[in-house]
Amino acid sequence: MSRHLAGSRVVLAGVAVLGTLTFATPVFAGECPAGKLKPNAQQMVDYKPVGVTDVTLGAIDLGKQPAHIEGRELRFRKLTIEPGGIVPWHSHDDRPALIFVQQGEIVEYASNCADPIVHKAGDIRPEVYGTSHWWKNLGKETVILYVGDVRKDPNDHHM
Repeated sequence: MSRHLAGSRVVLAGVAVLGTLTFATPVFAGECPAGKLKPNAQQMVDYKPVGVTDVTLGAIDLGKQPAHIEGRELRFRKLTIEPGGIVPWHSHDDRPALIFVQQGEIVEYASNCADPIVHKAGDIRPEVYGTSHWWKNLGKETVILYVGDVRKDPNDHHM
């Protein structure tokens, strides 16, 4: 076998290994990959909030609006998650939300996805019935999320 052919095989083998490692890491598309969406794929964890600031920027009582959605509030918040910070486990079964990643990169561990999901600046994540999850900032940059949610219980302070 020529040295050139042997070298080509080593390079191709290296590319194959790198490709395998790339697909074994968290998903970078901001959503659960095909085939990984499964009920109870991640179990609840009992982490407390770490390095997270949650500020309500505004809220609207939806019962006082023309839609007359009694007992519901449309809320808009800013979450700041420091490196190593954790947004603890919570459910969206009764609190739909849209999350916008304004800055940084954060990993979501969703109850219905077997793989961690990476969200980058510019991503929008819908959170709906059937979604329970927790988030962690594994990077070195502070993450900023803007959250719009529809809250029923004004005493519900889940992130």
